[in-house]
Amino acid sequence: MLRDTAAPAPEAVKRVLLCSGKVYYDLFQARQERGVTDTAILRIEQLYPLPVEEIRAALAQYPNAEDFAWVQEEPANQGAWSFVALNLLEHLTDVRLRRISRPAAAAPAVGSAKTHEVEQTALIEAALPRP
Repeated sequence: MLRDTAAPAPEAVKRVLLCSGKVYYDLFQARQERGVTDTAILRIEQLYPLPVEEIRAALAQYPNAEDFAWVQEEPANQGAWSFVALNLLEHLTDVRLRRISRPAAAAPAVGSAKTHEVEQTALIEAALPRP
């Protein structure tokens, strides 16, 4: 559930991305296409109850990781981030988890396919910068 079987060797991982849902597949594809070799992507399939011990164990697999981020397609004020921030951060004593998402918004979708694509591209770029 939380292991990234396609990630590079655990000691080579410098960035760990946590996510839930469809964005995992977008991140996975972008990592392959860009040839990113220092990033693990962990998909959390169960948000409640939050599997804190599994997440801690999964993060411990990457001893050299320095950058940890929660990635979500939803705007900052929507999606799972609020729940994760309230319920996971207090259990991650050695991890500073940041958020990568669309800016806060009143609606969950922008209403324009073109704008959505621009925002999605920016989201992936923020999560997986080109080497």
